Amino acid sequence: MNKSTRRALPILILATIIAILFLLPLIWMFFTSFKTLSDSMASTSFFPSKWTLENYTSIFSSVSEAPIFKWLFNTAIITVIGTILVVFVDILAAYALARLNVPGKKVILGMIFLSLAVPGIVTLFPAFYMFKSLNLLDTFIPLILPYTAGTMGVFLIYNFLISFPKDLEEAAHIDGATQWQILIHVIFPAIKPVAMTLGVITFLAIYNDFLWPSLVTNSNEMKTITLGIATLIQGSNFVNPAKMMASTVIATIPAIIVFLIANKYIVKSVTNTGIK
Repeated sequence: MNKSTRRALPILILATIIAILFLLPLIWMFFTSFKTLSDSMASTSFFPSKWTLENYTSIFSSVSEAPIFKWLFNTAIITVIGTILVVFVDILAAYALARLNVPGKKVILGMIFLSLAVPGIVTLFPAFYMFKSLNLLDTFIPLILPYTAGTMGVFLIYNFLISFPKDLEEAAHIDGATQWQILIHVIFPAIKPVAMTLGVITFLAIYNDFLWPSLVTNSNEMKTITLGIATLIQGSNFVNPAKMMASTVIATIPAIIVFLIANKYIVKSVTNTGIK
């Protein structure tokens, strides 16, 4: 074992311990979902004494009371459309502020920076009453529209662009490329890791949001997966930890898949942030 490896070993051990501590709740949730009711309430072991799929079959069989596929479908529509809109609008806004002669640019940037300090809950109830006055509650519009843009994304992409060299853009402009062509073929490939990171953060934020959907939805069919799972937990399943964990596993799987797929882009984005 060389000297550099010996130096890195304590850090590696510490990182492994921290990772295990973070994973323990997920591991416990997964194994508990395969336990029987009595086992989940009495056993202190991670592993089930008797493996069963009863919790999952019970959830998927009671679609009239808990339409989990409908909740997943609603969540997919909201998260996908909301994430696409956020990334698209934020890229256009950041590019305009970083590269174009926008009137009042300094004022707009100042407002964006100040808005980062405003808690989201401040705008929650004004937005709710606005949608209520328009009779749009319990539809997809209030579930999607508030996510169509975010100042944090504009701030991240803008800071990346102001440090990005303009040589490639100028060369493309000399070759006759339009502003849209420069944005699509020059700028977007460069900011792709940042855009993917923004997309993942936005996706997880929309996917895990509970408060806003609970305000703007009334019917069982319009609930998102987080709101639906909360309904299950508050109902008769509150006394069934195994079934609660099974429903939580179902809700967690899509978010984990998205994170694992986009993980390389997040790492690349963090790495590129430190390179000038």
